[in-house]
This record gives sequence, C-alpha cells and structure tokens, in this order.
Amino acid sequence: MLALNGPGVGAGAAWFPGVADLVFAAEDSFLQVPFSALGLVPENGSAINFAQSMGVHRTNEFLMFGRRLTAQELEQYGVVNRIFPTGGFHGSVKEYLQKQIDINDEKSMLEMKRLQNAPLRDVRMLAVHDSMDALAERFVDGAPYERFALKKAELEGGPRFNVR
Repeated sequence: MLALNGPGVGAGAAWFPGVADLVFAAEDSFLQVPFSALGLVPENGSAINFAQSMGVHRTNEFLMFGRRLTAQELEQYGVVNRIFPTGGFHGSVKEYLQKQIDINDEKSMLEMKRLQNAPLRDVRMLAVHDSMDALAERFVDGAPYERFALKKAELEGGPRFNVR
C-alpha cells in the first residue's frame, strides 16, 4: 500500500505506485518523473506499470514529457484508488483500511491479489530487465552526465557548459 502525502518526484514517483497493491493520495499530492529532461529512462519497469494502470498515451505524456500529474488526475487515470483530505491524511487512510480488514477475510484478499498479479509477474520482470539495460545505455552515452551538469549550473545560476 502506498500513502502519497505530498509530491512524489523522480524514481520513487515512477516505481512505488507500480508495486503497490493500493494507492491512496492526499488531495494536494502529485507525481512527476522528469527522466527525459535528465537524459534518463524510466526504471524498474515503471513504463509498463503505468501503461497497465493509465494507458499508453497518458503514460507517454507523463514519462516522455515529465508532466506533473495531480492526485485528481491520478485517480481519474486509475493510478490512485482514493483521495483523502490532506489534514489528517494518515489517520483517514488507517481508518479506511481498518474498516476493510474488519469487513473482509484476510486470506480471501491475499488469494485475490495472487490471482490478479500472477499473469502480470513475468511481463513486469522482463520490463525491469529491459529498463535497466536502457538506463545503462543512457549512462554509457553520457547524456545524464551532461543533463545533470546543465541542471546544476542552472540551479546555481552559473554558466552552462558541456561536460564531454
């Protein structure tokens, strides 16, 4: 279970929603993965995880362009199960989950999870492998080094330079 209470940016924003069984978000939270701006690629199979959750076209815009997605968009797209008010967020999530545990049989819920995830497991493991190969290739090409140096110079207010 993921309880997103604030901004999720970068690797955590890409990876955690894809491996969580349930995703709850505070109303002012968001996800953003600016991989392309940094010369990187989505890691740990996040590209396939997001595509399975919100569709290929939305995933392309999110991952390729680093688009920031609000909690409301994430819920609409099927990434977030439920949005809770920011104030008292964790208490609200715990209360909701406790009600579900009180009502539902634990073993039935676990078996449902197993049955649902079994056909996805092989595809997701292959996606993890492929993403690691693609990420390694980007580092061999040097693009992340150049992009990070540019971003660092921009943030520090200094001159832009090429590190190659």
